Amino acid sequence: MSTWRCYSVFIIAATLFAQPRERRFSFEYGASVPATVAGTSFRLWVPMPHDDDSQQIGNLRIESSAPYRLGTDELGNQFLSVESSNPPSITVKFACVRKERLRPVATSKGAALLSSEDRARWLAPDRMVPLDDTIRKWAGEVVAAAHAHTDLEMARAIYDHVVATVKYDKTGKGWGRGDIYYACDARRGNCTDFHAIFIGYARAMGIPARFSIGFPIPSERGEGSIAGYHCWTEFYAQGIGWIPIDASEAGKNPAMREYFFGTHDENHVELTRGRDLQLIPRQAADPLNYFVYPYAEADGKPVDNLDRTFSWKDLSPIRDTNNAK
Repeated sequence: MSTWRCYSVFIIAATLFAQPRERRFSFEYGASVPATVAGTSFRLWVPMPHDDDSQQIGNLRIESSAPYRLGTDELGNQFLSVESSNPPSITVKFACVRKERLRPVATSKGAALLSSEDRARWLAPDRMVPLDDTIRKWAGEVVAAAHAHTDLEMARAIYDHVVATVKYDKTGKGWGRGDIYYACDARRGNCTDFHAIFIGYARAMGIPARFSIGFPIPSERGEGSIAGYHCWTEFYAQGIGWIPIDASEAGKNPAMREYFFGTHDENHVELTRGRDLQLIPRQAADPLNYFVYPYAEADGKPVDNLDRTFSWKDLSPIRDTNNAK
């Protein structure tokens, strides 16, 4: 049996007996346009949390300086917005039950097939993750070097390549935009840069891949503020389904490389999915590269340096039925 197939059998067997970890916490997201910003018409948007198989949102409370509206885009992302003649503010509070996401197990029935619409969407290029002959060539070289053939084998080859060749390093300029050409050239950056390469190479090999972003919750239990966002991704393997990976976390901690191919831990909250986003109602400026921090416009022009705060508090003891990661 090949090394790839031995690995797949091992992971499937481990997943069959695994029980996902679970974490319960409250989260507060605050955003405001500084009073010093000039203008006569202001609009402020924030991303809203959503329910899915990995997280359930409850006790949602919204405090707004002006009447607000909710909107949902074609990807299912939910946005809250306010429009006002004065600089507005929004605070969103909610409780979240987040589950560790384990790799789905291959069964005799296989996974539900992607619709043609979903497949096309998650194979399509993004502005900063184009699909051209150069990207296809680089992706093909990585896959060929690993003698990979199936979706799972090719995705693993790409993941291993990214983790081994990209350094988590937020110095200098250019990082943090998820620009695949920057990341391939500099070989350093943050989570957006790691996952730009993975997503671009996967799509170049015909594997649907999608980007998600939200906030990391510190693994230490308690409460506190959160300095910045975190992003991760999934790819679709024929016959298995959507498989989670986190290449940047694996890059920061090589001992966790196996874990983060096929798992997202419970220390997250997801806000939006996809890139090049049009908000609801639509912003005057270009689509957003990704949306996790608040976004505002004054008289139709983007506002920089919004005031923003993010904090969390654990709500209950954690059910932990797995072995330590």
